[in-house]
Amino acid sequence: MAPLFVFPQKLQALEKNDEEEYQGNRLFVQNAIDIARFRPPELEEFVKGVSFDLSDKELYCIEEQDVFDRVYSLVRGFSSLAPSCKFILAESLRSNLSVLLPNVDSLVRVSQVQDDDETPMLDRVTSYRNAFKIYSFFLLHIILTEESNTGSSNNAKVIASSRKKQPVNSWNWESQRGRMLNLIANSLEINLSLLFGSPDPDENYLSFIVKNTFSMFEKATLLKDSETKDALCHIIGACATKYHYTEQSSASIMHLLHKYDFVVTHMADAVAFAEKKYADGTLACSLIREIGRTNPKSYVKDTAGAENIGRFLVELADRLPKLVSTNIGLLIPHFGGESYKIRNALVGVLGKLVAKAFKDVEGEVSAKSIRLQTKQAMLEILLERCRDVSAYTRSRVLQVWAELCEEHSVSIGLWNEVASVAAGRLEDKSAIVRKSALNLLIMMLQHNPFGPQLRIASFQATLEQYKKKLNELEPVKLTEGMTDGVPSDNDSINGEGEVDNGNAEEVTNYQPESLTDSLAHTEQEIASQDSSVPDVGNVEQTRALVASLEAGLKFSECIAATMPTLLQLMASSSATDVENTILLLMRCRQFQIDGAEACLRKMLPLVFSQDKSIYEAVENAFVTIYIRKSPVETAKNLLNLAIDSNVGDQAALEFIVGALVSKGDISSIAISALWDFFCFNVNGTTAEQCRGALAIICMAAKSSSAILGSHLQDIIDIGFGRWAKVDPLLARTACIAIQRLSNEDKKKLVLSNGSRIFGILESLITGFGLPDNIWYAAADKAIDALYILHPTPETLAADLVKKSLSSVFDGTRGDALQNDIASGNSIVLSTIQVVKLSRYLFVASHVAMNQLAYIESCVRKIQKQKGNKGKVDSEGTENAETQKDNGINAELGLVASEDAVLDTLAERAEKEIVSGSYSEKNLIGECALFLSKLCRNFVLMQKYPILQASAMLALCRFMIIDAKFCDENLQLLFTVVENAPSEIVRSNCTIALGDLAVRFPNLLEPWTENMYARLKDPSVSVRKNAVLVLSHLILNDMMKVKGYINEMAVRVEDKDERISNLAKLFFHELSKKGSNPIYNLLPDILGKLSTQDLQKVSFCNIMQFLIGSIKKDKQMESLVEKLCNRFSGVTDVLQWENISYCLSQLSFTEKGVKKLIESFKTYEDALSEDSVMDHFRNIINKGKKFAKPELKVCIEEFEEKLNKFHMEKKEQEVTARNAEIHRQKVGNMEGFVMAGNNGEESAESDIAEGVSDSEVINTPVEAQTESSNDESTSKLVEPEESSGACSEVTEQEEETEIQSRRDNKKGASRSRVKKSNMKDVKVTLSATTQRVTRLRKKVEE
Repeated sequence: MAPLFVFPQKLQALEKNDEEEYQGNRLFVQNAIDIARFRPPELEEFVKGVSFDLSDKELYCIEEQDVFDRVYSLVRGFSSLAPSCKFILAESLRSNLSVLLPNVDSLVRVSQVQDDDETPMLDRVTSYRNAFKIYSFFLLHIILTEESNTGSSNNAKVIASSRKKQPVNSWNWESQRGRMLNLIANSLEINLSLLFGSPDPDENYLSFIVKNTFSMFEKATLLKDSETKDALCHIIGACATKYHYTEQSSASIMHLLHKYDFVVTHMADAVAFAEKKYADGTLACSLIREIGRTNPKSYVKDTAGAENIGRFLVELADRLPKLVSTNIGLLIPHFGGESYKIRNALVGVLGKLVAKAFKDVEGEVSAKSIRLQTKQAMLEILLERCRDVSAYTRSRVLQVWAELCEEHSVSIGLWNEVASVAAGRLEDKSAIVRKSALNLLIMMLQHNPFGPQLRIASFQATLEQYKKKLNELEPVKLTEGMTDGVPSDNDSINGEGEVDNGNAEEVTNYQPESLTDSLAHTEQEIASQDSSVPDVGNVEQTRALVASLEAGLKFSECIAATMPTLLQLMASSSATDVENTILLLMRCRQFQIDGAEACLRKMLPLVFSQDKSIYEAVENAFVTIYIRKSPVETAKNLLNLAIDSNVGDQAALEFIVGALVSKGDISSIAISALWDFFCFNVNGTTAEQCRGALAIICMAAKSSSAILGSHLQDIIDIGFGRWAKVDPLLARTACIAIQRLSNEDKKKLVLSNGSRIFGILESLITGFGLPDNIWYAAADKAIDALYILHPTPETLAADLVKKSLSSVFDGTRGDALQNDIASGNSIVLSTIQVVKLSRYLFVASHVAMNQLAYIESCVRKIQKQKGNKGKVDSEGTENAETQKDNGINAELGLVASEDAVLDTLAERAEKEIVSGSYSEKNLIGECALFLSKLCRNFVLMQKYPILQASAMLALCRFMIIDAKFCDENLQLLFTVVENAPSEIVRSNCTIALGDLAVRFPNLLEPWTENMYARLKDPSVSVRKNAVLVLSHLILNDMMKVKGYINEMAVRVEDKDERISNLAKLFFHELSKKGSNPIYNLLPDILGKLSTQDLQKVSFCNIMQFLIGSIKKDKQMESLVEKLCNRFSGVTDVLQWENISYCLSQLSFTEKGVKKLIESFKTYEDALSEDSVMDHFRNIINKGKKFAKPELKVCIEEFEEKLNKFHMEKKEQEVTARNAEIHRQKVGNMEGFVMAGNNGEESAESDIAEGVSDSEVINTPVEAQTESSNDESTSKLVEPEESSGACSEVTEQEEETEIQSRRDNKKGASRSRVKKSNMKDVKVTLSATTQRVTRLRKKVEE
């Protein structure tokens, strides 16, 4: 009988040494051959000889000593073999083992037949067992050797491949490796019990196989080969399940999961393979049990391991849902752990189980009921986890709910509860949770079971009809089965809250006919519908449909109620919030949710966002909603947008239309359709639609001005024709269209219809054909158009001003009226005169503004011509003489002088607009003088607010044009902006101040405080405009951040939400500039807010917001020092509280904590206040969370020091109060004795008016006790022992303070003593004197 082969720990252990001579009948290597001494041909012959022996002899010839030694020698030096030799050896071993395996089964059959002579059979079994183990050992060792060599040579291959291509091995190792591992895996499937003589194989064999298999799982590249991975999973599953190697395998799997993240899915595959192959979930249960009993705190420290374990659980639940569902109770306690990653994983596990573990409806009723209860419990846990403390877990739960909705695993009974939770999470403080909530609502709309249209009115109408139908079918109304609109556990509902299958099928089949069709009607059609409805079936089916309709109505109402929140999210600073909100609103619009269309209109201003992703989201949504395949529909959508939009939306619409025209998304066919609407070529077109079409065409013309050239005559005929009387704003839109013409079209228009168009514009400005509220807007654009079209606009503009003036002041009576207004006399104006005067002021001021712009455009034209001329000269077109003259002029500085002359002329022309020359009268200048006097006539202005609004607007325009006029009227402007009763006037003046600050910053600088004062205006409109103006000036570096920025900070807590948001936006943008100016401004803001009459809550909110905008650690550390230093110069308790609150809001670092400890001297006096101490305790609690052990010790010592100092301060205060009380008593007694000595003869009468000794002492004590809030102080005061309290006061400062307080209150104490009305006093004066003496001695002691 051959020696037994025992699996060694390593290959070299097979070589026999002296110590192993007496180990019994064991197979060792007797004569190892050093193959390194062979030459390649000799080595190849040697390998072939071994291969021949293995193939020619019996399968178990491997146990023969000579063959064993030679194979061992080759396996030991396998890495040095040539590829061909490797292939021969490996293939020989593999083929022999593959032949051996079926022979084991035949050996079983032979053993069952031959029972006479068992000895030969036993020897043969032993030989097979030896051969089986030797082949397995050598093959595995070859795999491990080749893998280690492959891994170490990978780097060398990467380096060498760039220089020279290396020859590929003649054998494909990856395919060989897969075949060899598959063979070893299949070897575990034969009847090994016969070979090993027991149900389980040899422990050494199993441990060797399992150990090396798990070691191969540590190589990510190896697992990429699917054949290799499947073989490894097969080996693990067989050993752990079939051969009961579960505990060791579980430990190895847990080790790998904690260490490597790439093995998670492969391990899940291995466990799932074991369960499916052998119908035994022992390994999976063991792993779940091991994970479940792990201490949750260990997952907090090992975050990577926790994530891997979590992923493994989710993968396992996906592959084995039923098995995991039966063991889920072991994992539920981890929901109480601190590791959010484990909680995330458990949430994912529950989602997988709900979706997959309960699909089997077969089985007993009791088992089905238990499964449904389990599923319901899981769903309740998922709902509960939506309120998890971790934002990551809350987000993950919502993602799981979205997956369940997509897989139709959420019942109708639970649908609205999930929708309500998702709607609530839209206001979550975490952006990732809000994103998940938005995606969940999108998914719920997409997969909702109620139909493609979810209008509330439609649902209500349909629901009412079917309720009536149900009442007809059901004489006695059953109410006990209805709960919140959804039936409870009755005939039509199962234990999970789902409609029974039979009813649900009929409801589902009926919905396309009832819900969808009925929802397609408008509200008016629904109102006029006949009460008869299609018959659904019996009572139960009708009841189920009613329940579904009620659930659908509730769902529609829930989604519609989120519209205000979605509007807020569109203004979020997070791009993901905005993008997903737009996607949700688009889906809501698709399902006709109430309010979705209006909310989508609000997204238009977001096209100005600096975030590219937000702009793209808005543009995509705009194209999806409004740009259709049909050009007519596209045109109609766009013109309706233009009609319904406000000023801000029109600016956004103009921007996006221009971008889409330039891209080609709005085609020329759609533009032609718009022209058809404008020209009334489409039946049923209204004047309003005509105006909207022209407005869109004007927007498109900004990108392509040639669009307007083809319809010039139509613009004049329709825009200023009879349709302008029907829609007065049409004329204004036509003026805009004229301004947008290309230069060629403008010249063409002036040549062909110049006199007509100028006459139309003049009559529009000077006439009274338009209402007042529209005339100003139309005249504004008409004057702009005149200055753009007319070759000499100043002459025509002068005529306009004269005509407008003559309409107000005509004849001698007009001159008198003008003089009365200018002199400030009290006069009475008619309504017509007020309107005419307001229009005249508007025309004159707007002409002046356009004249200024015209002068600047002329200067630019001259400069452009000079530039073009210089460019031509530089190209060498001039002759030599001209070049010489230009060179001389340049040397003499004549070129520079030409620019100076041009600037001088431009400046002079600008001044002449308002000021004019001293010798000549100036049309606009005369108006400006008159206007200045008119605005100073406050009596007249208060009588006519409309006139004041026009006058102040004109005054501000003149001030913007001329610096001298501005300087002369600044006092007037600020007087009006502060005292004008009309908030419109104050708002307009506030806006004008911003323009003045840009044009004349030096003139406005002394008035900075007055500009900030507008932030305190009682009018919401004025405050909003003040915030906008100051934000624009400061953020664009047109105004320095002065010491009044605290007024802007107060607006953060403004009662109006719009103003509050604008102020927050200002500080948010300010924090982005440079090194965050808020950091430098914060101490000053703190000091000024502390002195203002501000509520404590408002102060805290403001400072919390401002401190939150400071992100840098260095700035935080510096703020600690700055704030601590402010304690030194402050004695007010309120300011102590405010400073300490700000300190508690800082994000402390290790350096920050150390600075706080070092600055103890600065705030030690403030520690006597409980509120200050509370803030310091908050700081300490924060510091303990992030502190390292060394710092934590310092913080704890600091905490002890604070508490000790706080108690000492409190004791000193108590002592000081007692001492003060006692000194008051002594003062009272001294006064009493003095009074007694001065009137000895009348002593008894004086004493009768006073009090007894004991009451004299007690009276001030009671008074002091009533005035103090400290109950402990009053308890410490005793009538007989209070005199000794002063002995505790040892510090000089406290004695001085007590003395001063006593002196101040001595007079008051005397008066109280004299006024006490005690009448039964019978004590002599000498006794009183003795008592006072004893008190004095105690005080001196």
